[in-house]
Amino acid sequence: MTKRDLVVRISNDTGMIQQDVLAVVQRSLDILAEALAQGQTVELRNFGVFEVKLRKARVGRNPNAPENDVRIPPRAVVKFKPGKQLRGEVLKLSDRITSRPAPAAKTESVKEVAPAANSAH
Repeated sequence: MTKRDLVVRISNDTGMIQQDVLAVVQRSLDILAEALAQGQTVELRNFGVFEVKLRKARVGRNPNAPENDVRIPPRAVVKFKPGKQLRGEVLKLSDRITSRPAPAAKTESVKEVAPAANSAH
């Protein structure tokens, strides 16, 4: 779902003008981002908690050149922990997915290609 889809849906559900809905949604996201940029935790009841965590410095390896170690500096990252209600709704999705019958295996047709008659060797 895109932000536009969200705005249209809220507008249809509430009868508000889409421009007004967009302004409220965008300002809400801006405030959330500002709070996180200041290191604050943002809790939205029944939805979840956004918080800033500090990842420690570590050593990584390039799979193409495993003999070279790469130092990865510490950095701040945003973590999201879903609330109880959201977690329950998402679990229902996994139950629906696992209860579906497995899709039939796709078969690919292979086309034989005849060598060109006038190919230059």
